[in-house]
Amino acid sequence: MVMDLKNTIALILGGGRGTRLFPLTKIRAKPAVPLAAKYRLIDIPISNCINSGLNRVYVLTQFLSESLHRHLRQTYHFDHFSGGFVELLAAQQTVDESTDWYQGTADAVRKNLVHLEEDWIEHVLILSGDQLYRMDFRDMLRTHIESGADATIAGIPVSRDDASSLGIMQVNDTGRVTGFVEKPQTEEELATVRMDPAWIDARGVESHGRDCLASMGLYIFNKSVMVDLLNKSPHEDFGKGIFPQSLQSHKVQVHLFDGYWEDIGTIRAFYEANLSLAGKAPPFELRDPKAPIYSRPRFLPPTIMGNTHIESSLIADGCRIGDNVTIKNSVIGLRTVIGDNVTIKDSVVMGADDIECERTELPAGVLPMGIGSGSVIEGTILDKNCRIGENVKITNQAGVENQGEDEPLQIRDGISIVIKEGQIESGHQS
Repeated sequence: MVMDLKNTIALILGGGRGTRLFPLTKIRAKPAVPLAAKYRLIDIPISNCINSGLNRVYVLTQFLSESLHRHLRQTYHFDHFSGGFVELLAAQQTVDESTDWYQGTADAVRKNLVHLEEDWIEHVLILSGDQLYRMDFRDMLRTHIESGADATIAGIPVSRDDASSLGIMQVNDTGRVTGFVEKPQTEEELATVRMDPAWIDARGVESHGRDCLASMGLYIFNKSVMVDLLNKSPHEDFGKGIFPQSLQSHKVQVHLFDGYWEDIGTIRAFYEANLSLAGKAPPFELRDPKAPIYSRPRFLPPTIMGNTHIESSLIADGCRIGDNVTIKNSVIGLRTVIGDNVTIKDSVVMGADDIECERTELPAGVLPMGIGSGSVIEGTILDKNCRIGENVKITNQAGVENQGEDEPLQIRDGISIVIKEGQIESGHQS
């Protein structure tokens, strides 16, 4: 049975202020945060949609959406005959009293129901804008239609150790979701939602002893059901309100998934996910010709390197790397400039928005963009357009967990972060 998503529309939820990803979200919406040297977080769910044959997508956001809007506008264009679009729906106030800032994921959709009034829309796919995974949504739609469900949720097997930070579902023998516990902390709570690993194995997914099914926060709703739930419920979030409530009144089916899936909601998760992509056998393969990850097309020169030693790293286009440079287990973003005798280990360098000409006359006190000669960068995130002086050392050897609010160099989750446009003077040691 071939599934066709022509009657489906996708809503990608951009999330709130992204406080757990601060300071990367200080000047941009969470879905606009750069990922894997050349992408942005929003490229993941949109690419999954396109690879699934779904080309009608709305992105809902309200915080610092300028760069996200620019990225969407410059990246996703469809021909006049396909009817496809990727459009941003930012929170706004109108004469309607019900329109205001989004109060949660369900509230964001509720305030945009006017965009779903088209008769051709039968199913609504709800996605998150800050997850890293690859899924063919046609498989999920097949589960939804064949089970006769009102709503379908993607679920992934997890161990009980991981269950405490996720929403865990109880599922009956037919795959219908019958119970839900948000972040169970006790054995008593876990007992109410624990699954038999044999049930998971019998459905073509190897449990490896995992006995909990976690919600991935990905939903397919029959449009009429979703509209009815949103209009009759005051709940502001899908995960904490609409979804648990719907279990009592509607048929909610689970769609099992067991590929790589990472919720990039914290600095630590962002850092580790990026570095995992730089290895020889990454858990998420960027180089998949059958399901590529799309992003903005750029016309950049090839990266030029001097006498450089590189191990297990991603290097984007347009970089200039000097002599006697060592780069290990790191991600080097677009247009990065690295001086001579530099060491970069276990770090995410996001690069620059523009190429700065070497002949450019900079204002007094402003360092050249990039990483100066003789510097050592370890366990660090350098946001876009950073200016790192010569003989700088950023390693957080003291093991500080959190530090700084308005400084160019901050520490979150034990990871040093130089904020966007941040400048670190020559000789700095930390």
